[in-house]
Amino acid sequence: MPFTASQIVVRQTEQWFTQRGAPTMIAGYGFVTHVLPRMVPSLALVTLASLAWLVPPRAAGSGSMVLLGGVIVVTVAVWGAMRVLVRRRPRLSRTATVAILAGYAAMPVAVPLLQLAVDDAVTPPGGPVVGLVGFVIFFAAVFVATLLGTTYGLGALLRRAIRRAFSDLGTNVHLLGRALPMLLFVTLFLFFTGELWQAVNRLTWWRIALVVGLFAAITVLAAASRLREEIGRVEQDLSPDRLASACMGTPLAEVPIGDLVPGGRLRAVPLNGRQARNLLLMLATRQLVQAAVAGAALFAFFLILGLLVVTPETAEQWIGAKPAPSGLLPAVPVALLRIATLFAGFGSMYFAVTSMSDADHRRQFFAPIIDRIERILAVRAVYLAIRATPQGPHGAAGDTAT
Repeated sequence: MPFTASQIVVRQTEQWFTQRGAPTMIAGYGFVTHVLPRMVPSLALVTLASLAWLVPPRAAGSGSMVLLGGVIVVTVAVWGAMRVLVRRRPRLSRTATVAILAGYAAMPVAVPLLQLAVDDAVTPPGGPVVGLVGFVIFFAAVFVATLLGTTYGLGALLRRAIRRAFSDLGTNVHLLGRALPMLLFVTLFLFFTGELWQAVNRLTWWRIALVVGLFAAITVLAAASRLREEIGRVEQDLSPDRLASACMGTPLAEVPIGDLVPGGRLRAVPLNGRQARNLLLMLATRQLVQAAVAGAALFAFFLILGLLVVTPETAEQWIGAKPAPSGLLPAVPVALLRIATLFAGFGSMYFAVTSMSDADHRRQFFAPIIDRIERILAVRAVYLAIRATPQGPHGAAGDTAT
């Protein structure tokens, strides 16, 4: 008797993908059907929170606080209700979709106009036109950020990466102890170079941030190159044993893989561009969080080393002027903070790239991340095969496009 799929199993598997930050693995994944319903709580939060601008700034103290408190209470209540509604995975009609998008698009124009109507003495910084444009840009930026974050499950990816970093803190300390000598061998000699101290001392913090961002971009590019190789390898190994092992602990655990794969192997369905980007973000997020742990340790090391070894006289000789103290840490020169940040960024990049290329480091640092991606790809293969099965007693699997 051929295997039949239930709609409940398919829905639970799609929820499994979403919880692991891979929502694009859902078949028929689209803006109206999947992304916009999950964006509604965030859009409602921003929309209602913007009503706080309508509270007259010159109102009596108690009255102003009551109005502001009312806005906060209503915002939180509506946001919570929307969160509960989204968990039920509602389908938005065309009318509801247009109403949501039109309402959100109207708010950045309506709120400033209503504010002028409430208190015509209020003048936004730069004038009404500049204030209106700023409000529109803010709402547009929030929409784009929410769209990208929801489409690729960035919130779930960050939560899982940070949770994994804390849960594996002992392991990370052990791994960092093995990697730290290698990192110090590459960076320690440059730390005592006077010319480097002069150059870093002339850099502003935003330039330092751009350099660190460049290191992060190199890490992401290296991860993208490695990911393409791993995806190709996984798609060639969709044997029943591998699929059954990947589905353990998932909603597909009870699926009879042998009945689902009568020919011995499943046909690999190529990833589209959005799905490949989702997996890249999963890999890059985990790599960057893991690299940040190494970077924090390197930053602390070079900061302590500089305070112990580089005296104020030596720093003055290298820089060519008296070192300027930090505003937050008066006992620490700004140049030392900047050079420690620069070396931490470089060391993090070196650590992340080496963990993907060197065989020994790959087994310890990189393999666990790839294993999770391989499991998602294997579960996706079974999930797509289930959706193609005939109609079961609970409905057709192929009809679950939510």
